[in-house]
Amino acid sequence: MNTTYDVMICGAGPVGLFLACELALAECSVLVLEKAEQPDSLLKQLPFGTRGLSSLSVEALDRRGLLAQLEVPRRLKNPFGDNKSLQAGHFAGIAFQYPDIDTAQWPYRLPSSTPTNLLAEMQELESVLARRASALGVRILRGHAITACQQSADVVSVQANSQSFHGQWLIGCDGARSMVRKLAGFDFAGTEPEFTGYTTRVDIADPEKLSPVRTKTPRGMYFQSQPGYLAMQDFDGGAFHNGEEPITLAHLQSVLRRISGTDVTLSAVHTATTWTDRARQASSYRNRRILLAGDAAHIHSPLGGQGLNLGLGDAMNLGWKLAATLHGTAPDGLLDSYHDERHPVGAQVLDWSRAQVAAMRPGPEGQALHAIFRDLVGTRDGATYFAARVWGIFTRYDLDAGHPLAGLSAPNFECEDGTRVGDLMHGGRALLLDFTGDAARQACAAAYGERVQYVAARVRESLGISALLVRPDGTVAWATDQTTGHDGLPQALARWFNPAA
Repeated sequence: MNTTYDVMICGAGPVGLFLACELALAECSVLVLEKAEQPDSLLKQLPFGTRGLSSLSVEALDRRGLLAQLEVPRRLKNPFGDNKSLQAGHFAGIAFQYPDIDTAQWPYRLPSSTPTNLLAEMQELESVLARRASALGVRILRGHAITACQQSADVVSVQANSQSFHGQWLIGCDGARSMVRKLAGFDFAGTEPEFTGYTTRVDIADPEKLSPVRTKTPRGMYFQSQPGYLAMQDFDGGAFHNGEEPITLAHLQSVLRRISGTDVTLSAVHTATTWTDRARQASSYRNRRILLAGDAAHIHSPLGGQGLNLGLGDAMNLGWKLAATLHGTAPDGLLDSYHDERHPVGAQVLDWSRAQVAAMRPGPEGQALHAIFRDLVGTRDGATYFAARVWGIFTRYDLDAGHPLAGLSAPNFECEDGTRVGDLMHGGRALLLDFTGDAARQACAAAYGERVQYVAARVRESLGISALLVRPDGTVAWATDQTTGHDGLPQALARWFNPAA
């Protein structure tokens, strides 16, 4: 088959599949190549495969009608108990609690907002996204590992399983060891690891010898999330993860005893994997017709669970921009704004990860930092700040658009008929939401035809806003508090969209 696809995506994890859905929704032809034969993995099952979805990820799924497919009632029944009575998150193992978070400090959160965070099962999320992608016409080929790629001025060609595939664009969503990143020669700079992390399911003969909570010791850290589900950080410079030795029961027991300072005994190992706090980022997310997203573009320790959310944000940002580029409706520089907006967000997450590692280090320096952070997290303002960082509440693009809401994720305004912003964005189009029905604003939107849907509606709570322009990815591109007029709106529209022919 000599079909040339609009876009080829390497990697059928959540990031690759979500990006495929975004592109297909915008009527692009998409091929997804995945090296694994089957999507299932023991490490994607609870609790290994449970990830916290941030506010931005929850909003993104809601805006595409996918959130309801994640079996919300079952997910809200946290397998670790009532999630409102447990920790809301942590920084370097220091927990912050739901009752300590002052959401009144977040001025654009509404009663109609989607949850600030949710637990999701990786297997379920991938299944939902794969079904959605297939329904939209995405072709998914599993058991196809990319071994070579080359690009010309007009097309990218890849080899997988002795077959050749062609596309106008190639996107690497193939994880931390991305073959696309390596073959395309992306620079991937950063810092080396300080520890080897272990995620295991084991039988513990004497679990009473271990603390039931996340515990920092002079030799590292361990955490038992459920009986037998054990995570550890051993500050060995990442040596074991980078080595060739197998993960044996004897090795895990030795590490656990040394870190915990006990003579605890492991009687069986069912599943175990290692990871590190290596933090690297591609210096550019684009090399001509090849782009990177998710862990292929940035890697860091999974502490705090921000990797999945960062990748989903990449996909949401890139999808509509690449689709507009393919359709010839993109203003100059639109695709370049993917790197300009997402690279700083990735750099912030890498620094957040590094800061946690610094506070976890054995020795007096790490202990001193840990104590200071513990005091900060223990305050109401501190807990609110850490929650906002972890959940993406503070994530903002520097759009220089003159309103404090510009660059933030759009509030989920609720119209008087019960329709919310999330409902209005299921089709993946930009939205000009006007609470006053101003004719001048409607005329501005009309020049862009179907690319910008204009909705005039009264809302239950306006937050003092009169109108706002929301990009397809849910980012506010323009907003005003004025009841009439469109100052700045024509410029914002022209910046992100081309007028209809």
